[in-house]
Formats: sequence, structure tokens, C-alpha cells
Amino acid sequence: MGHDLEQMKQSAIAFYQTAYMGEPAKAVEQYVGDEYIQHNPLVGDGKQAFIDYFDEMARDYPDKEIEFVRAIAQGELVALHTLQTWPGSVQYVTMDFFRFDDNGKIVEHWDAIQEVPSETKNGNTMY
Repeated sequence: MGHDLEQMKQSAIAFYQTAYMGEPAKAVEQYVGDEYIQHNPLVGDGKQAFIDYFDEMARDYPDKEIEFVRAIAQGELVALHTLQTWPGSVQYVTMDFFRFDDNGKIVEHWDAIQEVPSETKNGNTMY
């Protein structure tokens, strides 16, 4: 069965935004498959660990913001490139990768996070 790449991109964005803005249980219910394999070393494996992590984040940092810069889909994977702004105007660029199952549900996640420096040697943005 082929994957609907546009639908996968929209699902990945909706999943991430829903969880990030404080509704991780809803995000998992709507967008995650039977399993959820986590590769971020700061988050436990599985659905409940994901929910717990994002519930804590929402409680501790309710004023954070996220901008989805780009989404790329290929095969069973979606990559999201985001700009996050946290309290104190601290910014991070993230790159998240989601693997989808044959039912169009997210089942695996990898990410890389980097703080945006105040100056760059090349003058280019990270996003």
C-alpha cells in the first residue's frame, strides 16, 4: 500500500502542534498507531511516556510557540523543520522525523534540537 505523502505531512504537523500546545493525549489518540517508538533520549518509550513529557512541558512552559518552517515526506517518513520560541525569547530549531505505518499513523520518532545563537559566522538563519 502506498503512503499519501501530503496527508502524512499534515498529520505530522497536526500531531506535533496538538501535543506541543498542551493536548498530547488528544494528539496520540488521533495520530499515533498501535505502538510509539521514541528515540529522543530525554523521553521514555511508548505513548504514555510521550503524553507525560508533553503534559509536563505544557505545565512548565505554557507560553512557548512553534512555527513549522517546512515538511518533507518520502516513503513512510515525514521530516519537520521547526522554529520554537520559549520563555525569555530563547529559540530552538528542531528537525523531527516521524515514521508512519500502513494505516497512516505515526509509530516512530527521532529528533535533533539546537539553540539558535545570537550571532552566526555566515549570517544565515537556521531555518
